[in-house]
Amino acid sequence: MSKSSLIHSPNPKIDTSNGIEFGLYSLGDHLPNPHTKKRISAKERIQEIIELAKLAEDAGFDIFQLGESHQEYFISQSHLLILTAISKATKNIRLSSAVTTIGVLDPVRVYEDAATLDLISNGRMELIAGRASRFGSFELLGYNSVAYKELFEEKFELLLKLNEGERVTWEGEFRAPLNNALILPRPLKNHLPIWRG
Repeated sequence: MSKSSLIHSPNPKIDTSNGIEFGLYSLGDHLPNPHTKKRISAKERIQEIIELAKLAEDAGFDIFQLGESHQEYFISQSHLLILTAISKATKNIRLSSAVTTIGVLDPVRVYEDAATLDLISNGRMELIAGRASRFGSFELLGYNSVAYKELFEEKFELLLKLNEGERVTWEGEFRAPLNNALILPRPLKNHLPIWRG
């Protein structure tokens, strides 16, 4: 069973034939030093995250995941851009969002960015699409948090549809319809592992 098919199965089973996998995860926290009360620059914190991923690869970890957060004490608002930089600084470790807050983003744009990252990383990208854990991102990005659940479900459904092939026809409530839209670029293996987070 492929990883991307797990989300379609009513009783998903994880393939354990390859043993246990280990990963490292960050939400991109950008907090003041508890001792000095000072915070390093955004540039320095992003470099630390890139270095952390390199160390994870050197230590033999299987995957590095970076979440997205749109708040004051985080630096990972553009987590896919940071993962792209990590892809150029590493060779083998798999890369993943953890999570991409699909409810407040356009699935077409997310798919284009993730597919591009997959090509740059030579097929190492996985996408975990989840709900926003805080409502501030809804206001910031122009969405109504009253439709929290509905936005997520519709946009996640569209994300899966985009993964099926390069031509997509789709209609929903919260986004303009797609009529035989060409979705490019395609990932290295023509589809991405997409997980529901």
